[in-house]
Amino acid sequence: MFTMTNLVQPDTVEDAYKILMEKKNNTILGGCAFLRMGSKRIDTGIELSKLNLNQISEDETHIIVGAYTNYRDLETNPLMNKHFCGVIPASVRDIIGVQLRSIVTVGASVFSKYGFSDLIPSLLVLDCEVELFKGGKLKLSEFMDKPYEKDILTRLYLKKSDAKAVYVNLRNSVSDYSILNAAVSKSGSEFIIAVGARPAKAKIAGNASRYLSVSDLSDEAIEKAASLVSEEIGFGSNMRGSEAYRKSLCSALVRKAVKEVLECR
Repeated sequence: MFTMTNLVQPDTVEDAYKILMEKKNNTILGGCAFLRMGSKRIDTGIELSKLNLNQISEDETHIIVGAYTNYRDLETNPLMNKHFCGVIPASVRDIIGVQLRSIVTVGASVFSKYGFSDLIPSLLVLDCEVELFKGGKLKLSEFMDKPYEKDILTRLYLKKSDAKAVYVNLRNSVSDYSILNAAVSKSGSEFIIAVGARPAKAKIAGNASRYLSVSDLSDEAIEKAASLVSEEIGFGSNMRGSEAYRKSLCSALVRKAVKEVLECR
């Protein structure tokens, strides 16, 4: 349970950022679904509902997702279901229930780089940029590798392309977090493979992705790529699974995702 002294609802991102920087313990609030699991002390909570950041829109080249968009809107939005074989809705639709998905926000999950996130692996295998108020635009993969800095994530930009993508995972139960999850995309001959819930934050398997992109896509090549992911990506242990189990599971999940993405139309 977190404690909070003040709550503000700024009218502009500029005001929100100014308040955020005033004190160390001032915090941007998303839906607070995961914040409730901790014991954080917040001086001023900054709620972003007045900033019109809960929209999903498009222009000629990108699908634009506001950071205050909730998972339920990702799940049901026609644009999200139309593009990339519907990988974004697929990655969030099995998260507990509609009530929770209606409060969990995109910005909170992505900015926090949650290791258990089901959404981040799917975003990583697409051409996705994050827009930060102070930091500007950068590739999501670059953002994931950056050390933490106070900022406000305002939007995600998904470049429109012919990319096909698939998300897979394994859970102990339908209402639990993933033991391991993975996403695979194919655009032309290029593959991108990402693995999350390791239980560390999601990561692209660069070597395996490059190998698969130049392979003949035979069963043997897919098997080798899946094995390369398990060797390349580090794993850890927690209450949901051991390091050894995750490493063994990884090959099977990646193999399944690659075969499914080859069938995606």
